Parts: sequence; structure tokens; C-alpha cells
Amino acid sequence: MNILDKIVINKKKEVHSAKSRTSYTKLEESDFFNRECYSFKDFLLDPARTGIIAEFKRKSPSKGIINDKVSVKTVTNAYADAGASALSVLTDKDFFMGKKADLIAARLANTIPVLRKDFMIDEYQIIEAKSLGADIILLIAAILTPAEIQTLASLAKSLGLNVLLEVHNLEELQRSINPNLDAIGVNNRNLADFTVSVETSYQLAPHIPTEFLKISESAISHPETIKQLKTAGFQGFLIGENFMKQEDPGKAIRDFVNELK
Repeated sequence: MNILDKIVINKKKEVHSAKSRTSYTKLEESDFFNRECYSFKDFLLDPARTGIIAEFKRKSPSKGIINDKVSVKTVTNAYADAGASALSVLTDKDFFMGKKADLIAARLANTIPVLRKDFMIDEYQIIEAKSLGADIILLIAAILTPAEIQTLASLAKSLGLNVLLEVHNLEELQRSINPNLDAIGVNNRNLADFTVSVETSYQLAPHIPTEFLKISESAISHPETIKQLKTAGFQGFLIGENFMKQEDPGKAIRDFVNELK
């Protein structure tokens, strides 16, 4: 059993518990539920922004504690001010030290799209994401069947949410594509051994249909990598650890963006 299997088993228990505490009706009464989501595409392709999806992440299963000393508001404000096209906020508690309150804090403090970064396996989580103020939800092909992806993506679109599908290889990509997706994210991390290689993005880029935004995730630590990924057709670049591992993530993204110019 790899770490992803363990996360999914835990997530099923977590969702079951959440359903017993908070009803669908209660979620739909949230102040955020009827807000119009920001367009992921508009912000990602805005020439005044960087294409960077900057992530707030305290911990990961592979690295342990990355940075648990900074506030969501301070970091995400700095990300947005530096030109991030969107924010990614971890809401998984047990493996990433994330909180649902982190997503709410990021939403209240910023006026760019926010991705709920979590392991979505149930329709309840999609409704919950909308109630927390998310604009984008993540669907991971490695833990979902094509039918599940279709169901969850369709529900998300009906709520006005943007949908990012994450794939790790060609097989996942080809079996998972459907019209309810907005973007395809290529995760450059091997989930079996946690090694990372940006080559995964280059290999899959030609196979991603042009109607979807192309996002490269993980293994991006140098501005030059973004320049190269752009030539391969990528418009979005999810970066978390590279900024969060610094004492001042805001300064880290500013320095990074200055080198992009």
C-alpha cells in the first residue's frame, strides 16, 4: 500500500465524519455558496500575471514539516501581489496539516482564483469546496475511475466551479478526459517513490487536447523551467514547496518572478 492508498482510506473516513456533522443543506447556506467563481482561464492567461499557481502547504508526506510558522493571509497576499494567477490551498489535515479554515482565509484575503487542494472522492467534498469559497477543484485520476471523474466534474461545473484534472501518465490522461474539465495538470511527482522529473510534463504535453489549459505541477524550482515549459505549450505552473520551504515565502516568489521577466 503506497501513501496515496493510505490517504484515500483515511479520506473516506474523514468524509463520512464530515457528513454526520454538517448537512448538505448547511453547506449550501454558506455565504460563499452563491458567489460567482473567478474564471481560472481568465486569470491564467492574463498577460499581466505569471501563470503561477502558488501553493500554501505546511507539510507533505514525503518532506514532513515544510513551513508551519507563517499565516495563510500573509503568504497568499504576497503570492497574489507578486503576480500569481491562482492560489492552491491544502485542506487535508492528517497528511498535510491543512485546514478548511485556511481556504476560507485565503478566499477572504484575495481576489484571484483559489484551488481547493485535496483528495476529492465524494460529491459531498465538491459541495463543501463551493461552501468554503473555492473557485477550482482538483480531481486526481490515480484515485478515481473515469465514471467518478465524470460525475464529480459534472457536479462541479453545475456549481460554477473550475475543474483541474491531475494525471501522472498517458494511460491516466487518455482514460480520464471529458468535456467537463477546464485544465489538465501533469504531476511530475512519481507517487510510488516521490521522485520528481519535469520530463513527465514534456512527454505528456503533445497528448493533451488543445481545448484544455495545460498545467505543470511539482519539480519547478527555477524560472528557466517555466520558460521551457511555456515553449512546450504549458500555461500554468503549480509551485508550492519551492516557496514554502523559505522562511519568507512572499520574498521567495517575488525573487522568482523577477527572474522570469
